[in-house]
Amino acid sequence: MSPKAPQKRSKPMSASRRAQKAMSREAQAMYAEIQQGVRHLEKSIGEIQRGLRKAEQKLEADARARIRELRKDARAHLSVLKSKQREAADTLKRVSTAAGGSWADIKRTVDSVLVDAQATATAAVKRFRSALGG
Repeated sequence: MSPKAPQKRSKPMSASRRAQKAMSREAQAMYAEIQQGVRHLEKSIGEIQRGLRKAEQKLEADARARIRELRKDARAHLSVLKSKQREAADTLKRVSTAAGGSWADIKRTVDSVLVDAQATATAAVKRFRSALGG
């Protein structure tokens, strides 16, 4: 028995290539036109996706900047509130030693300082809640 030479096989055709071979020239032209439209759509989709990524990155950058601004503002408000707290504590010490037994005067003085501090704190909380959309 003599060994047979291996037969050369042709490269398998893709389904679209096989379909194109069986089509008329007119059908092939229409097919090519449709393919071109599909490629154009793919490019458009890519452009839209790139635009969306850019918009998303810009929104994220804006949000980070807004967060930094809110944190800075919060630190400033906290500083003011801590200052008012120290002021209230100092006032209480001063008034309690000076007033002797007049606790009604002490209470009025401290209440006025505390009301002011409470108003400042409430305003800060409202501002941050509105900034966060709540």
